[in-house]
Amino acid sequence: MVNAGLSGDTTSDGLRRIDWVLRNKVDVLFLELGANDALRGIPLDLTARNLQAIIDKVQTKYPGVRIVIAGMQVPPNLGREYTEHFRSIFPELAKSNEAKLIPFLLEGVAGKIDLNLADGIHPTPEGHQILAENVWKVLKPMLEEANR
Repeated sequence: MVNAGLSGDTTSDGLRRIDWVLRNKVDVLFLELGANDALRGIPLDLTARNLQAIIDKVQTKYPGVRIVIAGMQVPPNLGREYTEHFRSIFPELAKSNEAKLIPFLLEGVAGKIDLNLADGIHPTPEGHQILAENVWKVLKPMLEEANR
């Protein structure tokens, strides 16, 4: 497993670094980018294009790759249209790429003061345990299926 994420990354940052990541064989792509795009007000069509470009590059180099997309949501203060469009990016990408979807990575953690750091955005260690469970619900069956 290679964690190629950097704190504060946008989808553009991920796209710029994907060729570096692809120097290692990729069996499973766990794609969790986009929240920082929304927090910066980056146009959502660019976010979706960047995520698709990352998927395309990985699938081109490793056609048998299995993909998990971690869905994210943004606070409603960005406006209803932006919030709904942002939320729809992840299931649409999962469907069009036959990928597994974690509907909302921060399910059970977002908005809970005791599970987030003082910034109100990043999970505490206890919050990360819940995130791990959210991921494992999707990743475990995928890995078990691959090992059959």
